[in-house]
Amino acid sequence: MNVLLIGSGGREHALAWKLAQSEHLDTLYAAPGNPGIAQHATIAALDTADHRAVIDFVRRNAIGLVVVGPEVPLVAGLADNIRTIGVPVFGPGREAARLEGSKGFTKDLCARVGIPTARYFRVTSRDGAIACLDDFATGADLRCVIKADGLAAGKGVVVAMSRAEAEEAIHALFAEGPAEAVIEEFLEGQEASLFVLSDGTVTASFGSAQDHKRVGDGDTGPNTGGMGAYSPAAVLTPELEEQALGEIVRPTIDALAAAGTPYVGVLYAGLMLTADGPKLIEYNVRFGDPECQVLMARFEGDLLETLLAVAEGRLADLPEPAFADNVALTVVMAANGYPGTPETGGTITGIDAAEATGAIVFQAGTRDDGGKLVAAGGRVLAVTATGESVAEAQAAAYKAVDAIDFPTGFCRRDIGWRAIG
Repeated sequence: MNVLLIGSGGREHALAWKLAQSEHLDTLYAAPGNPGIAQHATIAALDTADHRAVIDFVRRNAIGLVVVGPEVPLVAGLADNIRTIGVPVFGPGREAARLEGSKGFTKDLCARVGIPTARYFRVTSRDGAIACLDDFATGADLRCVIKADGLAAGKGVVVAMSRAEAEEAIHALFAEGPAEAVIEEFLEGQEASLFVLSDGTVTASFGSAQDHKRVGDGDTGPNTGGMGAYSPAAVLTPELEEQALGEIVRPTIDALAAAGTPYVGVLYAGLMLTADGPKLIEYNVRFGDPECQVLMARFEGDLLETLLAVAEGRLADLPEPAFADNVALTVVMAANGYPGTPETGGTITGIDAAEATGAIVFQAGTRDDGGKLVAAGGRVLAVTATGESVAEAQAAAYKAVDAIDFPTGFCRRDIGWRAIG
């Protein structure tokens, strides 16, 4: 079978790496891809925002499955348009993708169905946002979370620990004109990410992970798209996972199916494990990045067979997804300046030496510059290793990190610190 993979990040490199191992694969195409993905796939010169061009490519190359990696084309309806020609797609349609495309849509769905999540307000003006802050105050203290409503690449969230921080975030959000946002209560507990496959009716758990969103060691500094992750998330016990599936994920899938917009793909539930049980922080409608890297490092099945069964509504025909008992941990190496304006063009060497240690180096923001590998984005590499424990996987990952020469890059040195502590 020929497969087309849409995307160019570390998530898509991990998917390409795993898809290429399938005995059912003939040719894997990727668009737009990156130098790492090119090691496993034929790069297609496609503008993935041009849906007609993508459909023409699918027809010309006898594509049997399209895997859409990032959220932007899903929210734009690429999966819907490809399905009109009868080709299976792994990824939700436009309406179901609103779970990530609009935080307000998701919060309203939660309220309607009774899904446990943080108390919230939807706001469309600066004055309205500031007026609702009093609802999150406890005496002199005020803590809340301010989220831009649309896609923000994991960076449109401010956790405000005071009124001053909240007002500053609100002013910044509305500084450039009209905007929409969700302001919600601050939840306490540990975060965990749960991944669930859905073919529209049947669901199957697909592993857990813990991400590290803050840019600095000890979870300090601004939010990023993710500076590292490990899997599985031990804090998400089997009992808590089943509770999250029963109270959060399955009711969401059922609500979308009842609305005539079935969810087909992977649903990533960001959870807060509170004293009252799991609560939904937010949904993503694709594999996380860098969570995908650690999931693929542990997944023991045939990824192509699994994704095709999801896309064709045959998930019930497959056994439950199987994962290795070990721990996978990934460390993101980012370009200096990230999550602000990254310094691009820096040369990267030593990937072969890093992989000689047993690690896998997934490329994200890279490009080939006359035979040299250089940084071309904020998050550049995801150095991934496995071990019998989080500590062992962490040591292996940082051994590989230290073999890479990336003078204009940096990384956190404490990925996995909570679990090790």
